[in-house]
Amino acid sequence: MKNLLLISLSLLFFSCGKKVSRPPVQELITEQLKNSHSNSEWFVSFNQAVKGLNVDQANWKDSTENHSISQLSSHLLFWNKRILKAFKRENVEEFEGENTETFALLDSVAWEKTKEDLDQVMIEMEEAVANATSEQLEGWTTSLANVASHNAYHTGQILYIRKMKGWWDSSQGVQ
Repeated sequence: MKNLLLISLSLLFFSCGKKVSRPPVQELITEQLKNSHSNSEWFVSFNQAVKGLNVDQANWKDSTENHSISQLSSHLLFWNKRILKAFKRENVEEFEGENTETFALLDSVAWEKTKEDLDQVMIEMEEAVANATSEQLEGWTTSLANVASHNAYHTGQILYIRKMKGWWDSSQGVQ
C-alpha cells in the first residue's frame, strides 16, 4: 500500500509540473518553409541568397559537374511546383525524365521569371500548409519538412558559390 501511495504521489507531482508548449506540426512546417524561402532566421533564405544577382553571375559554373545558381534555382522551382500541385490534390503528370534535366541554365528573362515564380510557389505552399486541415496534412508532414530542407540545402550551395566568387555581402547573413 505504501508503494502504491508513493507511486501515486510521484505521478501527481510530475503531472502538475509546468507543461512545455510545443507548436503543432503544421505551424512548425509552415515556419520552416518560410525560413527556407524568405525569413533569414538560422540560415539565409532563398530570396536573400539570390537577391541582386545578375544572369551572368547566376549562370557561372566551375569546370566540374557542379551546378550554377540558375540551375539550382530552376531545379527548386521544378520540384516545389510539383509538390505544391500534389499537396493541393491537383493532377501532377508522372515525371519520367532524369533529375539532371531539372537543372537548366537560364537567359536573363528566364532567370528573373524563375525567381518570381519560385517566390510565388513558395508563398502558395506556405499558405496551403498553414490553412490545411488535419486530413489534408495527413501523410504529408515528412515530405513537406523535406521540401524545406531541400530548399535550404540548395540555398547553401548558392551561398557557397556567391562567397567563393566574392559576390556575397556578409552583412546579409553568413560571414
